[in-house]
Amino acid sequence: MGLDSIRKAEWLEPGRVRGYLLLLALVNAGAVAYLLATQKSGVDANGFLIGTDFISFWTSGRMLLSAANVYDTAAHVAAQREFYAMPGEYTAFFYPPNFLPFVWPLGLLPYFPALAGWLAVTGAAFLAAIRAWFRALGLKGPALVLIAAFPPVFVTLTHGQTSFLVAALLGGGLLLVERRPWLAGVLIGLATIKPQFGLLVPLALLASGQWRTIAGAAAAAMALAALASLAFGAQVWADWLAITRTASTATADGNIGFAKMVSVFAGLSLVGVPAVAAMAVQGAVSLALGAAVVLASWRRAFTPGLAALVLAGAPLATPFVLDYDMVLTAFPLAYLFSRARSEGFADWERITIAAVFAGAAFARPLALNFGVPIMPLLLAALFVLVFRRVRREAV
Repeated sequence: MGLDSIRKAEWLEPGRVRGYLLLLALVNAGAVAYLLATQKSGVDANGFLIGTDFISFWTSGRMLLSAANVYDTAAHVAAQREFYAMPGEYTAFFYPPNFLPFVWPLGLLPYFPALAGWLAVTGAAFLAAIRAWFRALGLKGPALVLIAAFPPVFVTLTHGQTSFLVAALLGGGLLLVERRPWLAGVLIGLATIKPQFGLLVPLALLASGQWRTIAGAAAAAMALAALASLAFGAQVWADWLAITRTASTATADGNIGFAKMVSVFAGLSLVGVPAVAAMAVQGAVSLALGAAVVLASWRRAFTPGLAALVLAGAPLATPFVLDYDMVLTAFPLAYLFSRARSEGFADWERITIAAVFAGAAFARPLALNFGVPIMPLLLAALFVLVFRRVRREAV
């Protein structure tokens, strides 16, 4: 296959794409079925609790019910191991106090009903956001096979992560900026539960003069912070700030695992670049992304294209991002496909859409087994192509 064949990727015609989607959907469904069929008392064949990361949220909810400090690492470890213990394994809780009102109700239920409820509610919110984007872009669906085939959906389900919720809040909020600016601001403000993905949002809102959305986001974020303070005590903020130093050290030292992360910083660290240099490059990339977003947003209406650009840059702008967070790419992928379908595919668009869509299925295995970080390059390609489309819209 020559370079020209990859650049144009005309072999990715609709019939073949449908076949690939069906194959991915079957693989994901089969993997979930195998996981559930081989588990014993909620523990999979590798000894991990079903839901893996969710135990951190559920444990935090239980601790909040008993007025314990969720940011006391020793207490959190002990509370986790009361329910399940695997030698050398512990799922930390580094989320800001804004997230505490979301995890508190989880502690009211046993672990597995809480996990099922969490995935059902947040998954429904994500699906609603996707449907809203499809309607806004004039696309049909999404068909069930498209959602089932998307690898980040499978990764989020098996980890019990927050990705559906964060994607629904950011994706839904940014789409509504023009039509429902106050509601958009509320959704964006609630997305501060995972603040590292909102680095580009204020730049786009300020550059395009979205003052009502900015006010709504600030009010919602402050209300959520106030609720956390009233419900769990103002001390939680100091406790969280103290533990963020541990989180930063864990990220820089690779304790989380560079192969599990998909950021520019992690990719460079994985191939042997010193941490200081890798973080410097990450900072330069973040600044470049910010400049591109401001340039594209300056005194413009907040179109779905601008929303897609911000969401395409969100995973690139932070050093701490994992493969399940790639659900955020669903929105820029939908935008890029809709523009290409109506105006014709430009060079590299077909192959980039396909590679980013499927990327999360291969990113962690390639990084773990071969030390090859593919996702930062794919995300960069996605951002560049969305930026090119958005600039063309402006012209």
